[in-house]
Amino acid sequence: MQLSGPEGRPIISTDLPQPATEDLLEEPGAESETRAFVVDAAAHGERLDRALARLVPEFSRSYLQQLIEGGAVRLRGAPATRPALRVRAGDTGEIELRPTPQSQAFVPEAIPLSVVHEDEHLLVVDKPAGLVVHPAPGNWRGTLLNALLARDPGARLLPRAGIVHRLDKDTSGLMVVARTRAAMDRLVAMIAAREVSRQYLALAHGDWQGPPQRRVEAAIGRDPRNRLRMAVIDPGRHAGKPAATVFQLLQQAREGCALLCTLETGRTHQIRVHLAHIGHPLVADALYGGAPAAGLARQALHAFRLAFSHPVTGASLAFHAPLPADLRAAWAAWGLRYNEAGRLTGPPAAALDGPSGPAPAERAQEGKRRGGRTTKP
Repeated sequence: MQLSGPEGRPIISTDLPQPATEDLLEEPGAESETRAFVVDAAAHGERLDRALARLVPEFSRSYLQQLIEGGAVRLRGAPATRPALRVRAGDTGEIELRPTPQSQAFVPEAIPLSVVHEDEHLLVVDKPAGLVVHPAPGNWRGTLLNALLARDPGARLLPRAGIVHRLDKDTSGLMVVARTRAAMDRLVAMIAAREVSRQYLALAHGDWQGPPQRRVEAAIGRDPRNRLRMAVIDPGRHAGKPAATVFQLLQQAREGCALLCTLETGRTHQIRVHLAHIGHPLVADALYGGAPAAGLARQALHAFRLAFSHPVTGASLAFHAPLPADLRAAWAAWGLRYNEAGRLTGPPAAALDGPSGPAPAERAQEGKRRGGRTTKP
């Protein structure tokens, strides 16, 4: 099939992942492009959607089917609205190439960012809960990536605008973002080599059992019973990747426990999955069984400390992000005290009495008897 039309006009960014099912046609008024085509002998007898998929490879076949059904294709001078329509050699037609949501996702948007550190090579930002990191189905705009493109014109020259790791939408806290390709490549390698320290503060359900410090090493993969979730899996039976998290008990309240979580790997939903696996789901993490509590409307997880060597200068860097207001209020609701330096202090004695069991000091002694050890964030 031969295609005529403007040359060099990008229709869709090849850096974006293709979803299994794409959104329907774009909102009215979006820029479009009409191209003429002629069916050659090699395409004679093919379905219309298959023929178009070969001549417009930047669009998925499923999206081309939507364009056909939406009246964006004309064949032999008339609308062609059936993807299964057979084409003939010599047929002429035209297709209106309407941008997909993906193709319009990488645009600058003036979204305020809390910048903790900035130099010519990188940024460290304190992401608020509710901000999606990267465009994806359901969130094509209003993401951290869009904000980075607006803040720094050079970000458009980098894959994913310099994003080298992610936080879940409802997790708040620190992220490092590259501003140069050299810094990006080095940061990616450092994360893979576990040379970037990432620590989180969390509120979890349940009375902590065992030593104050516990290392959970369990592979994580797609939940075979619910593909929208991740789960601890048996690598011998299901696809997954090794994952390890160290949990440190900071305080125990009647309602649950405050934890310091240190990532050794960076799997999707890792802390959430590992805590649910050991019987301590995060507060308000509905996806993994964590009931709402302490007035929280989102999962009680905050990336409060980030430390690494500068990818270019080699200087040691360490950053802390105080708890945001909603988590600070939740800490207070459970009788926990928190200071601005990012460390928890002892709760009122009343919070340690009753069904929650022994106080943290007593738990620490028990942990030492069992070979555990305590640390401070």
